[in-house]
Amino acid sequence: MITNSKVDPSRLKGVMTALVTPFKNGVVDYDTLGTLSEWHLQCGIDALVPCGTTGEAPTLAWDERLKIIRACVRTSRGRVPVIAGTGTNSTEMTIAHTSAAQSCGADAALIVTPYYNKPSQEGIVRHFEAIAQSTNLPIIIYNVPSRTGVDLTMHTLDRLAQIPSIVGIKDATGEVKRVEYIRTIFRDRFILLSGHDETAYAFNLLGGDGMISVIANVLPHVFVALRDACKAGDWATARYIQQRMQPVFKAFDLDINPCPIKCALKHRRGMSDEVRLPLVPVSVETAIEIRSALDHLGGTDDGAAIFKQVETISGGQTAPLAWRV
Repeated sequence: MITNSKVDPSRLKGVMTALVTPFKNGVVDYDTLGTLSEWHLQCGIDALVPCGTTGEAPTLAWDERLKIIRACVRTSRGRVPVIAGTGTNSTEMTIAHTSAAQSCGADAALIVTPYYNKPSQEGIVRHFEAIAQSTNLPIIIYNVPSRTGVDLTMHTLDRLAQIPSIVGIKDATGEVKRVEYIRTIFRDRFILLSGHDETAYAFNLLGGDGMISVIANVLPHVFVALRDACKAGDWATARYIQQRMQPVFKAFDLDINPCPIKCALKHRRGMSDEVRLPLVPVSVETAIEIRSALDHLGGTDDGAAIFKQVETISGGQTAPLAWRV
C-alpha cells in the first residue's frame, strides 16, 4: 500500500524522545505528560514517541493509549510529528492500535517485531504486510531482539523494503556496524534511527539519520546538541558529548528501562518515579548512582545550564564547543 500520509519523511529524522508515561497513584498523569512534552519541544526535540517500551505500553489500557496519543498530538499542534508505538505480539491487535492511533492524529507508527511468539522471518514479513494493508500511516519498524526474542535478517529487510509505507527502522541492538551494512545495501530506502543511547553517536557516524532516545526524557538539550553536531559533521563535538555522557549511560544500565529514567526525572524535574507492575522503582543504591552521574554531568533541572569552561578531552584537545545540558 502506498501511504497517502501528509507527513514529509524528512520530518521523521533527528532526535526524538521515547516518552515515559507518568503515573500518579496508578493513574496516567496527563498534565505531567503535557508539561514534559512541551518542555521537549521547547528544547528542540524533532518528534514525540509515546506508547513505546519507555512508555510502558504493554501495561497501558486501550483507552489510556488513545488518550496519551491525543495528549501528545494536542501538545505538538503540528510542530513536530507524533510517532505512536502501536506494536503488540498480535497482528490483529497491532492493526487495531495502529488504526486507532491514526484516528487520534498520530503522524506515524512505531511497530515492534512481535514478541514472545518468536515468529519466523516469514511470519514477521506477513505481520507487517497485513498491517500495511490496513493503514496508510508511515511505519517505522522497531527491532529490539533483547526484548522480543527475534531479530530481522537482511533478507527479511529486503522483502519489507517492497512495502512503500514502511519508511524506517529503529535499531536497538547496539550493534553499530548494522547501520553501515544496511545503508550500503539499501542506500536511502530506510530512515535509520538508533534505539540505543550509548551507541547513538557511532550509529549516526556510520550513516544513521537520528535517534529515538530514552535519556532525552531528562536531558533533551544534550541529545539536541548531539543531533546538531552529527548533522553538521562535527564529530569532535559529538565525540566530546559521548565521552561526557559515559557515566550516565553506565548508571542507566543498572536497571531495566524505564525504571532508571523515571528515577532521573524524579531527581531533575520532581516527577513521580512510579512504574506499573511487574516493574518496580530502582533500588536505593541504583538511585544514588543515577543521581550522582547526572550531578557530575552538570546543569540544572530545567536543562538550561551551559558548559562555558574549556575542558581537556582525549588526545590533549580542548572541548570543541560549549553545549547545554
